[in-house]
Amino acid sequence: QVQLVESGGGLVQAGDSLRLSCAASGRTFGSYRMAWFRQAPGKEREFVAAIGHIGISTYYTDSVKGRFTISRDNAKNTLYLEMNSLKPEDTGVYYCAAAAASTSVATTTTRAISFWGQGTQVTVSS
Repeated sequence: QVQLVESGGGLVQAGDSLRLSCAASGRTFGSYRMAWFRQAPGKEREFVAAIGHIGISTYYTDSVKGRFTISRDNAKNTLYLEMNSLKPEDTGVYYCAAAAASTSVATTTTRAISFWGQGTQVTVSS
């Protein structure tokens, strides 16, 4: 069992940066592949980025490549998402997610996720 708590969201202007954090409980954080998803109003939850359980492999959706960086600190049980050059279309609730380490880092479906955080709102104004 893993409990996930996101923080760091807020209201920013286009071009600004934000850093999201996800604090995980339990001593098994390092055994999970971690990911960030987001959900805009009226839209389905979509994959943003993922990182392997030891933090070497990463995967991003095309729209955030070169702007977002996912990382993790297993000693601190924390996942991060550094977001630069934010755009209005990045607006949404951002969710931290944990999946079995056996799944590929390129797995983008929500069906592969075992645990979800409660989400943190990111709003980018134009």
